[in-house]
Amino acid sequence: MIVSELRILSSLPEGFLDCGTRDLYRILNGPTLLHLPGDRPEPPLFISTLLHGNETTGFAALQHVLRHFDGRPPRPASIFIGNVIAAHHNVRYLPGQPDYNRIWVEGSDREHAVARHVVEAMRKLDVCACIDIHNNTGRNPHYSIVATRDVRHLALAKKFSERIVFATYPDTSCSVAFSGLCPSVTLEAGIVGDASGVDHVAKYLISCMEEDVWLDDDVAEIDLYHTVAVVRVKDSCSVGILGEGTDVELLPDVDNLNFNMLQPGTTLGKTRNGCGDCITVHTENPVMDWPDYLTVDNGELKTARNIMPAMLTTDCGIVKMDCLCYLMERLA
Repeated sequence: MIVSELRILSSLPEGFLDCGTRDLYRILNGPTLLHLPGDRPEPPLFISTLLHGNETTGFAALQHVLRHFDGRPPRPASIFIGNVIAAHHNVRYLPGQPDYNRIWVEGSDREHAVARHVVEAMRKLDVCACIDIHNNTGRNPHYSIVATRDVRHLALAKKFSERIVFATYPDTSCSVAFSGLCPSVTLEAGIVGDASGVDHVAKYLISCMEEDVWLDDDVAEIDLYHTVAVVRVKDSCSVGILGEGTDVELLPDVDNLNFNMLQPGTTLGKTRNGCGDCITVHTENPVMDWPDYLTVDNGELKTARNIMPAMLTTDCGIVKMDCLCYLMERLA
């Protein structure tokens, strides 16, 4: 069945378990919601993957899990396979497409309609939990993201990693949209191609299908961080690596700084002519401005306070498509 560009299936299509992400479009042809029955009559677990076409760990882990259960998991599972056309080209999204993790709010694009249908379908099925699976392009440890500090959301996140980020921005993401329906988490499973990421996600999904992990109330031993700002490079400015002559030049190993508490004055890169006009910082606190977090000192882009970055990357294409990094502070 096809509803507003969304394909809905009730069984695994032939070839699904053996298909690579670049050939998946031959089987699914577009965004697909796959409802699989389980052995137990329970509300379904919702899993989304390939919202970004070049982040393949989630799909590979799902294939492993479904083979493990011979195609029939213990509890019903509803799986949303997102941007299969971008996956064919191994890119985050194609020119002219929106980012599939920025469509989970009101909007007029057909992709927004797809997201609305997915959320409403899962609301009617009384979804028990939401798991959205992603990769990073820079070196980051595996971690979870939640949009609320409700204990059920934290328990769902802790099962994947004790390193948890509380973030309500961007509020257009899948896990934020589901956070009002059920325990909801985003998994950040490291760099594409790292087998440990696939193994980690697969084991986590198996646990979630076998147990109600979100009912665990032991969430004391966690490292909890709060995203306070997101840093971007303006569309009109170029970005590259140190020595490439771009408007913003990043250190060649800048992603080594991820999830390290940086002291004031830590250098991230350089700006042409010593100007910080190419950098924008969106903060959650309207009282704070970007000079409260970053500064340009003699042409060098530096931290202005104790702060911890995530998602720093040397993939300059991703910097332009998404952001330079997120900035976090530790929560008690």
